[in-house]
Amino acid sequence: MGGGGGGSSRSLGDTRNLEDRAKEILQRGDTGRKNVFISFAYEDIDDVTLLRGQAKNENNPMEFNDLSVKEPFDSQRAEYIRQRLTDRINQCSTTVVYLSRDTAKSAWVRWEVEKSLQLGKRVIATHSGDAPVGAVPDFIENNKIKVVPWSKLADELGKE
Repeated sequence: MGGGGGGSSRSLGDTRNLEDRAKEILQRGDTGRKNVFISFAYEDIDDVTLLRGQAKNENNPMEFNDLSVKEPFDSQRAEYIRQRLTDRINQCSTTVVYLSRDTAKSAWVRWEVEKSLQLGKRVIATHSGDAPVGAVPDFIENNKIKVVPWSKLADELGKE
């Protein structure tokens, strides 16, 4: 009579094996996607939201790890925020800096770039297309950080 769901031919040992392999992959960060910290001026949140949306595409090798910081750089919570940002940057292989007219004015972006370099992370700057005049801050140029349009960002990340 009726069909059934059938059983699984996997034993409990096989299931544990799969769990162990999954845990190992997660610990190594070897999920096939690059864990990327994105640094941006809060004024650019709408543009960055679009960039984050690209990372949700299965074919895109990026997974963003960031915090949107609205607080002033010298606020009472700044030290706590810097520690949280340091933790996030440490989890990533690369920091991507979104460039706009507001980037150079952001003390947070400058700090995130400097911290990323200090931690030995790769840093790449990106823009939405034609970078606006004056959008490449001195802390990007002085550190010889590569600048690419975001349409080429996935290709650049693949060169790691």
